[in-house]
This record gives sequence, structure tokens and C-alpha cells, in this order.
Amino acid sequence: MSSQPRPDAAAIVSAEELAADLSAAATISKKQQKKDAKKAEKAKRQQKQPEPQPATPDAAEDPFAANYGDVPLEELQSKAVTGRSWTSVGDLDGAAAGRAVLVRGAAHAIRAVGKKMAFVVLRQGMSSVQCVLVAAADAGVSARMVGFAAALSRESIVDVEGVVSLPKEPLKATTQQVEIQVRKIYCINRAEPTLPFNIEDAARSDAEFEKAEEAGEKLIRVGQNTRLNNRTIDLRTPTNQAIFWIQSHVGTKFRYFLLSKRFVEIHTPKLIGGSSEGGAAVFNLQYNGQPACLAQSPQLHKQMAISGGFEGVFEVGPVFRAENSNTHRHLCEFTGLDAEMKIKEHYFEVCDIVDSLFVSIFKHLTENCKTELEAINRQYPFEPLKYLEQTLKLTYDEGIQMLKLAATVSFIVDKKTTIHDDLSNLQEAGTEIEPMGDLNTEAEKKLGRLVKQKYGTDFFILYRYPLAVRPFYTMPCSDDPTYSNSFDAFIRGEEIISGAQRIHTPELLAKRAEECGIDVSTISAYIKSFRHGASPHGGFGAGLERVVMLYCALDNIRMASLFPRDPHRLAP
Repeated sequence: MSSQPRPDAAAIVSAEELAADLSAAATISKKQQKKDAKKAEKAKRQQKQPEPQPATPDAAEDPFAANYGDVPLEELQSKAVTGRSWTSVGDLDGAAAGRAVLVRGAAHAIRAVGKKMAFVVLRQGMSSVQCVLVAAADAGVSARMVGFAAALSRESIVDVEGVVSLPKEPLKATTQQVEIQVRKIYCINRAEPTLPFNIEDAARSDAEFEKAEEAGEKLIRVGQNTRLNNRTIDLRTPTNQAIFWIQSHVGTKFRYFLLSKRFVEIHTPKLIGGSSEGGAAVFNLQYNGQPACLAQSPQLHKQMAISGGFEGVFEVGPVFRAENSNTHRHLCEFTGLDAEMKIKEHYFEVCDIVDSLFVSIFKHLTENCKTELEAINRQYPFEPLKYLEQTLKLTYDEGIQMLKLAATVSFIVDKKTTIHDDLSNLQEAGTEIEPMGDLNTEAEKKLGRLVKQKYGTDFFILYRYPLAVRPFYTMPCSDDPTYSNSFDAFIRGEEIISGAQRIHTPELLAKRAEECGIDVSTISAYIKSFRHGASPHGGFGAGLERVVMLYCALDNIRMASLFPRDPHRLAP
């Protein structure tokens, strides 16, 4: 008989329970591992699957699925040249009725009529056309296709294939008086569903706002900052499209006219070592360790080009002014229209070029830009510019006398007192002018009104300005050196052109620069260019944006600048 103690029954039970527990735990662990492995595999498969794409029509469910949908990006990456024939929306007219066309444009407006009919207005530049979708098997249009079109977001880029038809009644919402019966429609690029503002709101006239107010309706008015902060959308309005077509025509006509007069187009540097106009209104910067600035004008270099032997030169290019001028007509960067030419006897030769150049521009716009001018006039009504075949020229003193006389009359009417032949009357009438001073904005506008009343023109030239108000390179008058051989041109009472005969002798040029506070060492190359023989010459400069603004009677120059730069705006 063994002497070892017999195991306790409770201990045996505990051991058996422990073994069972361990076995169960192992089983649970294996099951959990398999479960976790399945989850991991599922997650892996999901990661490999492509991200959800916009709904694509299913041919099994819709026999016309191939006639509509979102075009994949890969098809838009210059994948192939198909040779398809595209039609411009602006070319669609009654003569195109019955013809199949392919057009691309922005979805300007979308309207569904039930589930089987929808209208999509496509806009392309200044033109628009109504596209009609009607669910019909013979047209290859399904209800789903209609739904696809109705769900497009405004401003999405869309391709439409269809047949041109004539509407039963005149269309008021589109420029083109035809419709496209849609057979195929594809979205090229979807716009976000919520836009900063609607094109319709940005295109309304004051008359529309007044009419709505009278009817008790409230319309959204899009402010200038909102427009400029979202300029790419603002530019889509018919008015803005028209403004920049006008600007393009002005620049093109400027070039063609001067080329026809044997002027050479030049391109001058915009990084210079010293001020080109005098004064402190320059953007200073470091140029490879040297002080430099952005050119206030191409003035010095276009004169140097004349010294280089050219008979006449011109440039269309950027001009920079670091003036803190927060006005309706000033920009820190604008496009300059500049010209310089040799003169034989008198600086009126330059005035004559200005006269014939701008009259030709005005005529060109009147004859060739009727559609654009009408578009601008619908939103911002204005009177057509009045001008004479031969531009009116008045001396500075004659302009001052007109202002003084008007002020005297006003003074008599208002004060019922005697005439005083001095500038105090002008000041009393609210138009302040310093003796031998430059005209301020208020005086310019008043003179513009007086000239129009007396001579019937919005465009005129004022010449023989006091020397003290002109740049250092301006030639003094021979009979009175307190005056200068200079001129300005005005449209609707605002200055758009400044010009003069230039000093072509280095000694007088250096003297005048010093008198105007300019460090001669910073313009030594410019002065040196006149030491080797220089012809008498003169020229002028204008701002493209200001010409457009005043011709179209816009109330702010920012409207005529694609992406304006003023003292507070550096974007977009």
C-alpha cells in the first residue's frame, strides 16, 4: 500500500476545470483570429476598390445611356483628335434650322418641366442658346437623360449635340433666337453647386433693381469687392465680356493706326535705376544688390529710341504708380498706350497724331462694336461719346477763363453781387484752382461740361500748361518759360492723355531734372543719349483702362481692369 497521500477530490475537480477552461480559451482565440483575419481581408478588398464616381448610366437599365453622362478626365487629357465639327453659339441663327450641331458652353440656367422635359441655357462668351430635352425614343432621349440634365449645377461646362429648330415664340432669355433639340448631352466639368453669386444677379441694371423695389421684391445686389474677389465669375457677365472686347479693340486699333504711320512697336524695360517721371510715387526694390524701381512709364526709353534713329515708336505695356490714390480713376498698375516721334517744326504735330488716332478709335468702336456697346448700355446706360472730326484745341488759359466765367455767373446768381475778375469767384463756386496750378478732378469735370455745352464735344485738347505742373523733361515755351509745350486730352471731363515736346539738349535736361529734385546720377544713361545728336521730338501717353472707362462712361476704372491693382488689392 502506497504511503503517498491520496489526492484530494476537490483538487482533481479544479484541475479538470482548469484544463477545460484552457481548451475553451484556445478555441475562442482561434475563432477570434479567423474572425479578425476575415475583417482584415474585407478591409483590404475595399481599399483596392475605386472611390465612388458620379452615377454613370447603365445600358441595361437605359437603352440611351450612351447619349449622356459625365466625361471621364482621361478623355479630356488631349487623348485624341476626333475631327468633330464645333459650332459657335453666336453663329446659331435661323439659317441653321434643321442642321445638326455640336456646341460647348456653360450651363447658365436649368429648368425641369416634370420628369420628361428640361431646358438648359448654354452660355458661350456673350452668346446664349436654349437647349431642349424631351423624353422620346425616336430622339434617343430617356427620362433618365432628362433627369441628368436637370441635375446639372449652374456654370458646369457641357457639350450638347442636337438639331437646331425655330421656337414658336420669340425667346427673351437668350441672345440666339433658335433652340437646340438635344440628342446627346455630356458634362465636361461640374461646377460646385453653391456659387459665390449668380451671374444673373451680377448682370442686373439699376432700372431692374428700381422696378423690383417698386413691386416689393428684393433682389440681390453684388458689391464691387465681392465681384473682384471672385473675378473669374464676375467676368462671365455679358457686360464684362463686352467691356474687354472693347478694350481689345482699342489696343488693336492703337497699334494698327500707328503702324500705318510707320511707327515701330518697341518693348522697354520695366526695371530701371531711377524715377522716370520724378516724384516719390515709385515701387522701390533691390536689383541684384542695386537700388531699382518699377518704371512709372516707358518715357525715358522711348525718347532714347528716338535718339537711336527711329522716326516714331510706340508701346503697349504695364505702367506702375505707387500712389496711394483710392479714387474711381487711379490704379497702381495699368496698361500704358505710349508713343514718341520726331517733330519738324511744332509739337502740334504730336497733337495732330493724337487727334486723328483717337477719332479713328472712336469711329472704329461705333462701327464695329455695336453688340458690345449695346450689352454695356443695357446694364450701365450711357450717352454715346460726342466728338468732332477735327478735335478742339484750347489753351490752358482759355480753359481757366471758361471756368472763371462760369464761376462768376454762378456767383452772381447765388450771391446777387458784383463781378470780381479773380479766382476767388471760382473758389466761391466750389471749384478751387491755384494760380498756374494743375486742374483737379472737380475742375476737369466742370470744364468738360462747359466745353460740351459750348462746342458740342466730349473730347478735346488743352495745351500750353504751366511748366511747374509738368515733368522735368518737358520743353519750356519759347515766349514765356513759365509755360510749357505740353498738352492734355480729355474725355467726358477727365484727363486721358498727357503729352508734350521733350527737351532734347543734355544741359537743359540735367538742369530741369535737378530743379525737380531728381538725382541726375540715376538718369545719367538717359541724359547721355542726347549728347550724340538728338532730334527735336515729342510724344504722349494714355491709360488703356481709363480710355475704356470714359468712352463707355463707367463709374469706376476697376471695371475696365481685368484684375485690378490698387493700393489695397494684390489678388486675385
